[in-house]
Amino acid sequence: MEILDEILKAFDVDFLSVEDEETYNNIRVKYVGKNGLVTEALKEIKNVAADKKKEYGESVNKLKNLLESRLADLKQKLEEKALKRELDEMERVDLTTPAADQSGSLHPVTITRNKIVNVFKSMGFTVEDGNEIETEYNNFEAVNIPKDHPARDMQDTFYLANGQVLKTHTSASQNRIMRKYGAPLRVIFPGRCFRNEELDASHENTFFQLEGMMIDKNISIANLIYFMKTMLSQVFGKEVEVRLRPGFFPFVEPGFELDCSCPYCGGKGCNVCKKGGWIELCPCGMIHPRVLEMGGINPEEYQGFAFGLGLSRMAMMNFEINDIRVLNGGKLKQLKQVKTK
Repeated sequence: MEILDEILKAFDVDFLSVEDEETYNNIRVKYVGKNGLVTEALKEIKNVAADKKKEYGESVNKLKNLLESRLADLKQKLEEKALKRELDEMERVDLTTPAADQSGSLHPVTITRNKIVNVFKSMGFTVEDGNEIETEYNNFEAVNIPKDHPARDMQDTFYLANGQVLKTHTSASQNRIMRKYGAPLRVIFPGRCFRNEELDASHENTFFQLEGMMIDKNISIANLIYFMKTMLSQVFGKEVEVRLRPGFFPFVEPGFELDCSCPYCGGKGCNVCKKGGWIELCPCGMIHPRVLEMGGINPEEYQGFAFGLGLSRMAMMNFEINDIRVLNGGKLKQLKQVKTK
């Protein structure tokens, strides 16, 4: 036991002398290394009386744990000290200084997103960010898509090893947002979505959407039409008409496909609207009572509408991009050709 006391006293002295990684490694090896003093002390157990062996072994392990704990704390302090020294020696850069070359521009999706977000903010909507990695419950069950629902077959989902998923639609944020704010609420939540798609000119495995919800008392389809028409007219910079067609989506009842009159030809027919005069824009409808209930909102007292916009598609329309792969391709030569001013 006297040997253990001597080791601890010697360690205290050496511990105070450590100033860098090299001296730290030296005392670590000296005391708790493979051939260190603690290991040698443990070998002495063969010379300890039989009735004292257990006590001695426990004391050696206790000493080893103490030294290793103090060494771990010391290592963290040394790393923090080294990081601080490195930061102090780094060249200072003022990130607020305007760039000398101002010839760049925002990405088409970012421009489209900002334009739509600003319109909804002016109408009293809060902007929320969504998770890109979601629970299977939030992505499916919470928006009325149970495990045996055929709608799951319509979405080729990326499943992760931990049981979570890369969200397939911005609707995955609905439950979390309803539980965060309760009712009444006005919220939009743009985000990136993922589906295991075959890539072509109109399909990508990574794309952007913007979802919105309004929940309050006495909300009706008329409210949905008003807000969508107002938003689209401001985004396109001209008055547009909207129409609803029946559509099926598990999280709304009734559900609709919302079309707007083509802002490029005024409804006369052009390449953008495929000569039809109308552009199929977004799924929408009155939020299903079951979805409200799962979000902690009483469907007997509150009603709401929800809609989803394809930001990638809106950007392609705004900037006359005919291949969605341009948006994620990272090819500056192609993006520079897009008129984003």
